Amino acid sequence: MIQPALSPRFPNEFAEAVYIGLNKQPQKELPSMYLYDEVGSALFEVVTALPEYGVTRAEERVLKAHASDIVAALPSNVKVAELGSGSGRKTRRILEVLCKKQPTDYHPIEISRTALQLCRRELGDIERVSIVGHERDYLAGLSEVSSKRDDGERLLVLFLGSTIGNFGRLAATKFLRSLRGMLKPGDALLLGTDLIKPLDTLISAYDDPIGVTAAFNLNLLARINRELDADFPIDAFEHVARFNPDVRSIEMHLRAKRALSVRVRAADIRVDFREGETIWTESSHKYAAEEVMPIAADAGFEYMHQWRDEEWQFAENLLVAR
Repeated sequence: MIQPALSPRFPNEFAEAVYIGLNKQPQKELPSMYLYDEVGSALFEVVTALPEYGVTRAEERVLKAHASDIVAALPSNVKVAELGSGSGRKTRRILEVLCKKQPTDYHPIEISRTALQLCRRELGDIERVSIVGHERDYLAGLSEVSSKRDDGERLLVLFLGSTIGNFGRLAATKFLRSLRGMLKPGDALLLGTDLIKPLDTLISAYDDPIGVTAAFNLNLLARINRELDADFPIDAFEHVARFNPDVRSIEMHLRAKRALSVRVRAADIRVDFREGETIWTESSHKYAAEEVMPIAADAGFEYMHQWRDEEWQFAENLLVAR
């Protein structure tokens, strides 16, 4: 995958993304990928353990119950690549079953070095599993893994945790098409999708009462201060979670409590905020179970099977590249 050239005006991609995002009108926004620095990754691991956030436990229940069925549906001689592995905890079920069938190469792809380190610690004890981490974005990392496979070797791509929900519907289909373009016919994709559920349940999952999700979101401003020589007053912003019914998405925002002006020196900008103005930092789109099949078909995949958790309403979907 050819990476876009970095403008000579900016020292790194983070600075360029902050410049572009904070200049957007009428809605300032920042890419959610930058939530996951060392501090953010650690905070997100805490979020996944909160009683209000059921996504991770639901996926773990599905994988515990159906890992053998998933692996049985795969061809032989499979290499595993995971987009956004996090700590790798939920992936253990798949690898433990797969390594009984064959020695397995596992390639976690993460922009967070901390997450890759956590992943190696979490999964390094599984026999017959070789871990090779890639500190890259999703598609660049997958392109590298796919291009280096042996003849006859199939690829299983894991895209778990409903991370696909960070994309809007059209963007999700476009992303899956890009992913499909790096695969060969017969390669598989295991796709986690969080399903629509009552509004109060959704809001609580993204705005917990003890404030861990708020700390996770606000850390993005602290990261900009640390890495880009900015002067965001963290206490002048608050975390907000809201539901957009038009697209069935939970949105995370950072809202200014008062009018203020912030300088981000590495991005060479000064940004003014009105009281109540927000920075949109993340979206999490929720699916109906039957939506996945047409999206998969549109992206070039054959829909093979769906396993669901009824307690939290979460679905794991096995797709095969046509």
